[in-house]
Amino acid sequence: MSRQNDATAGRPLALVTGAGRSAGIAASVVLNLAKAGWDVAFTYWTPYDARMEWGIEQGAPAQLRTKVVALGARTLAVEADLSDPAAPSQLFDSVEAELGNVTALVLCHCESVDSGLLDTTVESFDRHFAVNARATWLLIREYGLRFRGQHGSGRIISLTSDHTAGNLPYGASKGAMDRITLAAARELAQLGVACNAVNPGPTDTGWMTDELKADMIRSTPLGRLGVPQDCANLVTFLCSPEGGWINAQLLQSDGGIG
Repeated sequence: MSRQNDATAGRPLALVTGAGRSAGIAASVVLNLAKAGWDVAFTYWTPYDARMEWGIEQGAPAQLRTKVVALGARTLAVEADLSDPAAPSQLFDSVEAELGNVTALVLCHCESVDSGLLDTTVESFDRHFAVNARATWLLIREYGLRFRGQHGSGRIISLTSDHTAGNLPYGASKGAMDRITLAAARELAQLGVACNAVNPGPTDTGWMTDELKADMIRSTPLGRLGVPQDCANLVTFLCSPEGGWINAQLLQSDGGIG
């Protein structure tokens, strides 16, 4: 086994999926965990960004890796197509070989293309479930099979959504993700792993129009938009020893939006 060998080798290790954009929630989670004393491996998938309106952010994974190293953490960036059933086991193989055993699994990846009941294609529906639901199951399964941490130290956190109308495949597959995550809280109980799903609500990662931003601000009692750091703060707390008693929950962390 060939691993990075430096003074940070005693830090716990988190694996965060879906960190392809510097403005995304996953990138904030990666940096927050590194600041909190974690080594962090993360995934990204460039073809997904290429299909979306924001496009590819050239060099974003490398820049994120540089920031993590500057915070004193070990890191590994892996481009992974999570629609491939073989990807989760290959990902864990790569992370374990380079950094060691994963203590916290934070699932921020997604397939998200707006469409409703009448215009969703079978191909899009299947891709959403492959990425958002099946990959979640396979990643959690690999984590459960390989977990070697101290009893009570393990964490699984998935980011979900309550979208439904007009966003059928995304909302339905995220609902499946919730159930998989909450099942893990029971089925992995003997390992001492706390598992929770977090709904961060509408978060300003660069996809909102000015009109939508104004509407979200009006709808939120706190009078502002959610930002990636809001979710990253909660994820970091859940990964901490102090957050270990929170388990088997679907947590709304959305500023109270109505």
